[in-house]
Amino acid sequence: MAQVQERVAAELDRIGPVVDELGRRFADAGHTLHLVGGPVRDAMLGRLQDDLDLTTSAHPDEVERLVKGWADAVWDIGRAFGTIGCRKGEWTVEITTYRSEAYSPDSRKPEVAYGTDLAGDLGRRDFTVNAMAVSLPDRRFDDPFGGIVDLAHQVLRTPGRPEDSFSDDPLRMMRAARFAAQLGFDVAPEVVAAMTAMAERIDVISAERVRDELVKLVCAPQPRRGLALLVETGLAERVLPELPALQLERDEHHRHKDVYEHSLTVLEQAIDLEERLAGPDGAGVPDFVVRFAALIHDIGKPRTRRFLSDGSVTFHHHDVVGAKLTRKRMKALRFSTEQVEAVSKLVELHLRFHGYGDGGWTDSAVRRYVRDAGDQLERLHILTRADCTTRNKRKADRLRRTYDDLEARIAVLAEQEELDAIRPDLDGNAIMTILGIGPGREVGEAYRFLLELRMDEGPQTPEAAEAALRAWWDARTP
Repeated sequence: MAQVQERVAAELDRIGPVVDELGRRFADAGHTLHLVGGPVRDAMLGRLQDDLDLTTSAHPDEVERLVKGWADAVWDIGRAFGTIGCRKGEWTVEITTYRSEAYSPDSRKPEVAYGTDLAGDLGRRDFTVNAMAVSLPDRRFDDPFGGIVDLAHQVLRTPGRPEDSFSDDPLRMMRAARFAAQLGFDVAPEVVAAMTAMAERIDVISAERVRDELVKLVCAPQPRRGLALLVETGLAERVLPELPALQLERDEHHRHKDVYEHSLTVLEQAIDLEERLAGPDGAGVPDFVVRFAALIHDIGKPRTRRFLSDGSVTFHHHDVVGAKLTRKRMKALRFSTEQVEAVSKLVELHLRFHGYGDGGWTDSAVRRYVRDAGDQLERLHILTRADCTTRNKRKADRLRRTYDDLEARIAVLAEQEELDAIRPDLDGNAIMTILGIGPGREVGEAYRFLLELRMDEGPQTPEAAEAALRAWWDARTP
């Protein structure tokens, strides 16, 4: 306990130049102000952050008046929910009026009402570890629901009955899974039971809010914990049904892998490799696209599973089917077009490497591999490597060496030919000049012919490309 107190004191000293002055401004105006939620929890865990959540007795108009002239910037995008945001130096601060909000049984939007005291505000929060507060500027600690004890035991529990909490805001069920993944905490049995019994209540939550929680979960340090909880409670069946569908019944001879467990393992192995995507400052990691692709790369298998007469199992074209399912699910969850296309491309291409064999691809095939992957090539490298979950060390080593060889060949060709920007050796203007034609369908056909020539034979001199183009044109022209 003493160590926790020291960590909190050190964190309060670190953020003191911001919160103490702000606390005095609110106190002088006759209002209370508390640091609350995640920042208090993370201070106890020794996890520093620059985003501060505060709660106050002041209503939004008064909050806005008090921070203007003090903050470097102020925004009110959350005013409808009682929140005013601002920035002070490097700090991002959100100040929310004491509130009480709940979802009516048939509504996708919460009804927001302002509360009157801190205890009521803390009582409506999701979990006890997020229901602790520190008053400002006097730094008095408030923990009416035993959050510090639950923090010490690393358990997620609701301040009141979980059924009441999840009825007020069903998204808290997904947040339980997300915090389990982020913090590595266990979820109390009564909370798991309520999540299971009330899973269908998640249907009233908008796709965008579900998506945001799913992204946070997948990008957490231990996503397997959270995903397994979603599957166990039946929530996954409602928000990402393709995941529990991977729990295929195994055939009596166990001739195919447990696809669900395999997918979770591929996700974890992809996480171990995603540092390849990080910039010099570590930016870009965690990477949702590569993690989500790893998680769902095999979602086409349930649709394509076939048992053969010899008892073996096939999943022909599960890559193509999986890409279609990926697009459908991600669009339903309102992901951006860029994310949908990136993940779908990775799912569609995740088997392509297995045609490489022992390095028998021609340079043309390697170029096509790079072209088809496009800007997802590095992620495809990660996914393909992570997809090897065999316990046969010799087989795993062979696959790793083979992929090393493919990457080496890509690097050599990239240095020689600028593979990242493969284009025909003649552009559209040159094509029209040589063939004496104007813009139209025929220019596109000629462009595609030259691109295929470039893929098959590598870079051409302008003279060779022109000769090939004229021969192709003469052969197709009546």
